[in-house]
Order: sequence, then C-alpha cells, then structure tokens
Amino acid sequence: MFDADVSIATERLTLRPFSLKDSARIRSIVRSGVRFLPPGAPGKTSGIPRWLSIGVHELRRSGQGLHLAMVDAEGVIVGAISLFKTSWTAGTTEVGYGVHPLYRGRGFATEAVRGLVSWAFETVGLRRVDLTAKLDNLASLRVALKAGFTWEGLLRDAVLDEDGPHDLVIFGLLAYDRRRPADALPRTELRTQRLLLRQPTAEDAPDLAATVADPITQAMTGYPRDYTQEHARASVGTAERIRMRGTGITWTVVERETGRFAVNVDLRDVDWAHRSAEIGYMTAPWARGNGYAGEAVVVIARWLFERQGFRRLQLRALATNTASQRVAEKAGFVREGVARSSLGGQDVIVYSLIPSDLA
Repeated sequence: MFDADVSIATERLTLRPFSLKDSARIRSIVRSGVRFLPPGAPGKTSGIPRWLSIGVHELRRSGQGLHLAMVDAEGVIVGAISLFKTSWTAGTTEVGYGVHPLYRGRGFATEAVRGLVSWAFETVGLRRVDLTAKLDNLASLRVALKAGFTWEGLLRDAVLDEDGPHDLVIFGLLAYDRRRPADALPRTELRTQRLLLRQPTAEDAPDLAATVADPITQAMTGYPRDYTQEHARASVGTAERIRMRGTGITWTVVERETGRFAVNVDLRDVDWAHRSAEIGYMTAPWARGNGYAGEAVVVIARWLFERQGFRRLQLRALATNTASQRVAEKAGFVREGVARSSLGGQDVIVYSLIPSDLA
C-alpha cells in the first residue's frame, strides 16, 4: 500500500496528498474551468469537500495508486501527478500528470515525474513505470523523454476524443536503467548572409509539397508521386518528434530578404556514440542555381562540429544526380566511393566531411 502521508521534495516542488486545507485553491481552479486535476475531480464547487475528504484518496485506499498535488515554494498548487494501475505482484505502475496552464513551460511536470518515479523505485520498491502520451502532444512527449523514459512503441488510434482517434506513444522506465535524458540536437536558428535556417512550421506545407512534386525532385528522391500538402504537414510534425528522440533534425531554409522558402535540409541517422550523422537537402525549383543548398549545408556542418562536438558528416547523392554532387563538392565534402545498387537499385556516391575539411 502507498503511504497516506507521503511527501516528496524536489528542487522546486513538494508532492503531497490533497487535503481539506486546499479547498480555497481547488475552488478557484474549478471556477476557472481549467483542467489538470486528477480524474474524478469535481466539476462544480459543491463537490469539492467530498472530493478532498474522500474521492481523491480512493485510489490510494484501493492500493492501485495515489494522487498528489504539485506545490511550489509559495505553497500554491501548480499541478497534479498520479500513480495508477499499480500491480504489486509485477512491481509496475503508470504515471500521469497535469500542470495548471499558467505554470506550464517551466519544467514542473518533468521535475515532478522524476521525483515521483525515484520515490516509486527507491522507497516503494517498484521496478517499472509506464507513461503514455498522445503522439500529437509534443509537450508531453518532451516531458517523458526529459525524464529519462524510453519510447517503446506506438498504439495506433488507441484514444478516441471529440476530434477523432489519436495514436498513443507508450514509454517505459525500469528501476535499473535509469539514465540521463536521451541526447537530442537543440532547436537552433542558423543564419548566413543570405539565408535563415529555422524550425519547420505548418505554413511551410504548400512550398514543401510543391518542391516534392517537382519532376527533378521526383526523379532524384524516393518521395511518393502522390505527395500532398497533407503529407507535408504530417512531415512537419514528425520532424519535431524525430528531433526529440535524438535521431535527427530538420530545418526550413528561407531567403532572409524575402522570407521565401528555398531549401529543406535534414540531419538523419545521428550516431551519438561516434558523433556522426548524415545530411540531405532538397531545393525548391524556384530557388535552384543560387548555391543555397551548399550555403546551408556548410553553416550546419560548422554548427555540428563546433557547437555539438560531432566528428563526421556523411552525404549521399545518386550517381545520376550531378547537381547534388556539385553541392557536396563545393561545400568541401570528400568523395569516398560508390555504394552500388544502394537506393532503389541505383548507385549512390558517398561523400564525407570532417572538421579539418572546413579549417
């Protein structure tokens, strides 16, 4: 059973049970209509006394979990966090959390999850904690990854909300594999004299779709011929999830003078153990011939080598794609060889760039 008087101190928070002393704060929260309290919280102020005296504690009394308030240094309830679906035989539980909208973006959820999970392992003796988050809930995905959880799988259409079905990501953390958060390349804006490299947004979808649909792009890449703006918007969302998982990062490159979309550049196959990655690029048909791709690649390479400590950047281009090969060579990449029948049965030229190549 969980301790009725548990109190967990983190750097900025105290996690402790709700009590009748919280009536005024809960009344304010219920009246405001914001939603972050545990399941079963009253929708009307008349239900607050019973909920604080009985309802919020029923989960703990059942032995299946507990609901705790996140309280800041001023004694204000800024969020709630829970353990539930606890199996004492298997030694497992699941964690869930919510933060008041006015206190989001401060790292409270991550801090609370880390504190509660450590307590569950070290004091309670559990061995595994699960965490689930909607695939499109980027904030919750970040909390899980920052708290050290491992992305274990995707449950398709697992949640049905008013706006339709949602995919659900399942995360897990084991007592013996607790580690620092997964490495991830930071979201960074880069600039050259002519270009701005920024995070992709949904507004880029029309230009991205038009670039993919261009006959030259179609001939030199593996993108599907029926690629639409809907695909492009999905790609933007996927890009941020890829970054958070530490496997890559994508930039939209625009002209600084006009703001016009020019190039899409991405790092992929990031190897943190060996500090290496592969780079790819796709220039919009209206921006070709200006040297934009090479300019973007060079500024990314310098950032990767000088700021992130990487040692190798690989680039591959179809043997028939002479334009992409010129970009690589002008950017300082060294041709290493030919990977025969490497992409759809076609030969691929392999290039590499290391820090000394840019000296």
